[in-house]
Amino acid sequence: MSRSSTRWVGVAIDCADAGPVARFYERLLGFEIGDFSPPHWAQLWGPGGGVHLNIQGEAWYEPPIWPEQRGEQAKMLHLEVEVEDVDAAVAAAIESGGAEAPWQPPDRDRSRIRVVLDPAGHPLCLFVRGE
Repeated sequence: MSRSSTRWVGVAIDCADAGPVARFYERLLGFEIGDFSPPHWAQLWGPGGGVHLNIQGEAWYEPPIWPEQRGEQAKMLHLEVEVEDVDAAVAAAIESGGAEAPWQPPDRDRSRIRVVLDPAGHPLCLFVRGE
């Protein structure tokens, strides 16, 4: 396969119930829900196009442990979301059904980066780009 024939178009997020997770990312990122069949499936698109999110509900889903602990279910990836105001973005994440992670990396400036959890327990970083 040549490089010109490949293009990354989205990411799938596993969870137990696609509904609350889809609504969280809809509100937090301003994405639009296209295909929606909770609890099993949702597809979200950015209003300007680009990469989309698929939310896949699976009965076997176990939420990751944050922070990671050896021998426990770990996150497989996390989203990095650039914001203008970390405090406002954390408040929006909470209003959207998420939660601020109780544990924050101690070597990070909380005014510039904060970890939040989506309704299925996936961590994501809300950050302000450095100058």
